[in-house]
Amino acid sequence: MSVPILEIEGLVKRYATGLFQQKETFRLEADLTFHDSTIVGILGPNGSGKTTLFELITGSNVPSAGNVRVMGRNIHDVKYAERDRLAIHYHQSYQVRRYRRTRPSLLMQAAGHDYPIVHLFDEPQFNTQDGYIGFMLDFFRKLRAQGRLVFVCLHPNEPYHLELMEEVCERYVFVLAGRIRGFPNFGSMLQEPDIRTYLGKLAPSEAEHLP
Repeated sequence: MSVPILEIEGLVKRYATGLFQQKETFRLEADLTFHDSTIVGILGPNGSGKTTLFELITGSNVPSAGNVRVMGRNIHDVKYAERDRLAIHYHQSYQVRRYRRTRPSLLMQAAGHDYPIVHLFDEPQFNTQDGYIGFMLDFFRKLRAQGRLVFVCLHPNEPYHLELMEEVCERYVFVLAGRIRGFPNFGSMLQEPDIRTYLGKLAPSEAEHLP
């Protein structure tokens, strides 16, 4: 069996306040595996943990527990300067997120790749003019055709945002209060009541999107 492109195993990130008696303020947990190249849509309210998940995948945030493996390599054991050869995070304006150094790179392993395998687009700004949307969708598909794993995170506030995700994405992940759920298609995701509540008036009718 081939090595998964991305394996998120027992991943936990905890945030807490207090010096001596700490009180947990946020907790993210994830177990996800992606064996093949695909385009994954990620949705969820602001503050639910989507960006934190991206930072953990790219190694720019340190997990409280668990592992993130890209092509079999634990991203947090890879040299800092080479982590973006495995997973790269584009945040809104397409600036690459930086990482926090916690140990010498000399003691870490090489990435083993020259070009990012996992591409994470965090709320990209889709310009509706001059064919920009078509350009971006073609770019996502090109990365997939090259064997890459692509994540597209959107916080939909217009109907066309959902239409874009349904058009280009093959799998979906929904994040709510640190709880992460995966879905094999758009229709199965829409059957979840809390997701329909989140989408509100933007949610298409269930009859139109049976899994």
